[in-house]
Amino acid sequence: MTRAKAFTAALAAAALAAALAACEGPSPRAGDEAVARSPSPTRVIIRPPVHGSADELVAYLGKLRGMNESALVAEAARQKKAAAKDASDAQRLRAAIALSLSPQGEDAEVASLADPVARREGADASLRAMASYVVLFAGERRRLREAASSARVGLREEKRNAEIQKQRAEALQERAAQLQQKLDALTELEKSLSDRPPPAQ
Repeated sequence: MTRAKAFTAALAAAALAAALAACEGPSPRAGDEAVARSPSPTRVIIRPPVHGSADELVAYLGKLRGMNESALVAEAARQKKAAAKDASDAQRLRAAIALSLSPQGEDAEVASLADPVARREGADASLRAMASYVVLFAGERRRLREAASSARVGLREEKRNAEIQKQRAEALQERAAQLQQKLDALTELEKSLSDRPPPAQ
């Protein structure tokens, strides 16, 4: 699963959780038991679906998923400019979501847009939940990027050390070969001297 798909799934889960929390009604009180026991016809109240800011953001996220990289970069820039003019919670989240999916988006910038929404006490509960997921996603991705960068630096250091060790080993091997050649030459010289007939008396 790619980062974009994982982020989309997490954000959709946040919207669903927020919607379920909004649907929960108050628990019955002790005095209401008598009313609950009395026979009364069952009434079903059908209300039209309410489309809130969280639904709009989930729909917007679906739109972003269909964009290619260049379109995402352009969309993130557009939403960032819009957030500078309109600092509403929904607009800040749109900009944060677009930046989080853009290849050029900075995690610190994503968090700076979403974190105030997640912390605002009076903000819409579903928007706060989504903002919390965006902040969490940005922080986790930043940690992963830093770990990957550190690992790359360590790997380069290890490769450099290995190359130095290889060069030293090759130099030692060459030195050993030169010494062996000299030793062989001395051995041949000694052998040739010992094979000479002694001088005539």
